[in-house]
This record gives sequence, structure tokens and C-alpha cells, in this order.
Amino acid sequence: MQKDMIDWTNATASSRQGPGLQPAELQKSKCVLGFIPVIYYSVLLCVGLPVNILTAVALCRLASRTKKALYYYLLAVTGSDILSQLFIIFVGFLLETAVFHRDVPAALLQSVSAAEFAANHASIWSTVPLTVDRYVALCHPLLHRQISYPARARRIIASVLVLALASGVPFFWWSDMWRNSHPPTALDSVLIWTHVTIIYFLPCSIFFVLNSLIIHTLRVRKRRQPCQKGHRPAQRLGKTTAMLLAITSVFSVLWAPRTAVVIYHLYVSSVHSDWRVHLAYDLSNMLAMLNTAVNFFLYCFVSKPFRNVVRDVVLLRRWSLYSGPRQHQSPNNNSISSLYSGNNKRSQRDSTPLSPHTARKPS
Repeated sequence: MQKDMIDWTNATASSRQGPGLQPAELQKSKCVLGFIPVIYYSVLLCVGLPVNILTAVALCRLASRTKKALYYYLLAVTGSDILSQLFIIFVGFLLETAVFHRDVPAALLQSVSAAEFAANHASIWSTVPLTVDRYVALCHPLLHRQISYPARARRIIASVLVLALASGVPFFWWSDMWRNSHPPTALDSVLIWTHVTIIYFLPCSIFFVLNSLIIHTLRVRKRRQPCQKGHRPAQRLGKTTAMLLAITSVFSVLWAPRTAVVIYHLYVSSVHSDWRVHLAYDLSNMLAMLNTAVNFFLYCFVSKPFRNVVRDVVLLRRWSLYSGPRQHQSPNNNSISSLYSGNNKRSQRDSTPLSPHTARKPS
């Protein structure tokens, strides 16, 4: 997906073009950005990968402590972003372009392309269960107590990852837009429309519908519960919901240009023949890959517990699952630990499914 933004000729690609291809055709649609993409992706990988690993460690601690399905879904999103950075940025772009710009077996390039698409689909679709979980939690809270718990969340995440892996297999036959000089074929059209539907139109439709229902539900509750003296104020937009809206909105904005350029390449002018489309495709890819590194900053901006855990990880502080606050901790730390303990008790009630066979303590 991210290969050959720099004008390096791959001998394998040249051989696949056929013996009749003239050198002048290979020089069409040069990348005007030069080495900027290499610098950009190198910085994005050097910053984004450690940040995502730090996010994964912090979310693991929060998931272990609170037993909330929310953190398992966020952990799945972070893990998928790490896979996208490794397969798309590191392998797909930096290695293939900066290292393997020579004779490489076509099957290897196509296999890497399928892995890139699988990682990309996993990164995007792991956000869908998170959106559904937040919708059920706000619009159907009693049902959420029954169906939202860590074991079910892990099964859903595993199913999403397996489906994402399977969805990358057809893209083994994806055409390289930078190298192929022929017009898009019928197979190219099918793959392109399948791609933009999977990575943009379908998930964005789900995000739009569920987020609209969430906002509508909160507005209805606010109108039904006017803030009066002596009464509890009406429910406002929670931090978790705000974080969800931020994640989905950022994704929709960052991936929109790439989706538009891919469709433009299919029907108007190809990346290979028009340097302006080539430039737009390069910039849109760079913008889309930025989505794999921004969630950490959104979490830090919205969630105070996440910031506290990140600080503990960075300072190499121990994280105790069950023990209470230590005696030598400051009052501030004690209040934070008490907050975690209270959240833990509430999350245990919310995350455990309701069952008539609840164990009873012996009398």
C-alpha cells in the first residue's frame, strides 16, 4: 500500500511490465516529494511504535485492575495499530522501498501486500466493537450489564482479527498503482471498491449511525432531567463517549482523502500517468497512516486514570492488582488509589454477566 513513493525502479516490477515497456514510460508520474516520505515514515515509526507499546502496557494494567470490557477493546485497537505500523510502514514502505528496491520475487511482494491489507482492516474494524459496546452501555444499560464482560470481549476481538486476516487474502492480487501503466481492469475495480467499502464506507456508516443514536439519547435524557435546585444535574457527555467520538472522527477525517484519491485513480486519471494524482496519493497515504499514532494523545487528553497509569509505567512504578494504597503514600496518591478501588467495585458489577446461579458465601 505504501510502496515506491520515491522514484526507485524495482527490477521485479519492471519484469512484470513486459518486454515492450519503454524506459520513457517508467519515468512517468515521478514522485515530487523526493525523500520526504522516507523521513516522514521513519519519524512516524520511531515515535508511533514506542507510544503504542506504552499505550498497550497502560491499557493492560487498566484491564487487569478494572476488568472492564472497554479497556480490552481499546487494547485491541492499539495492538492493531502496532501491526499496521510494522507491516505497512516498516515492511511495506521502508524495507521494500529503501532496502528491497531491486529484484524481489513477485509472490513475496504480493504476500506482503495481503498482510498489509489484513493489518489495515484489523486496525479499523477493531474500533467497531468499541463503538457498539459504548452504544449498548449508554442506550441499553441493563443489557450492557448482562452481555459486556472481559471473556465476551476477548471472543469478539478474536473474531474480528480472524475476519480481518481473511479479508486480506483477496488483496494478494492487488495491482501496484505506482508501477502499473495499464488502465484498471475489472479485477482492479472489484478490489478497489471492496477495499474502500471495508476500510471506509462501511465502518464510517456504523460509526455515524451509532454515534448519532448515542448523542440523541444523551440529549433526550438531558431534556427529561432538567437541572433543578436540589436535584442531580442532567447527564452530560461522558469522557469515555467523548473519547469514542474523537477516535471515530479523527479516523473519518484522516482516511477520507485516501478513499477519494483511490476512486479518482479508478475512474478519472491513474497514479502512474498523472504526477498530480501521484502526489495526492502519496500525501493521502501519509495522512491516513497518521491515524495509527494519534490515539495515545487522545487517551491522555480525555482520561485521567490513563494518564496516571502511563506516569507509573514511565517512572517504573509497581502496579499492584489487589493491594490497597501503601502507608507511605502521599494523600494525593491515596485519593487516586481510592478512586481506582471505587471504580473497580463498580466495574465488577457492570462487567459481570447477570446469572441466577451466583455463588453464595457459606453461612
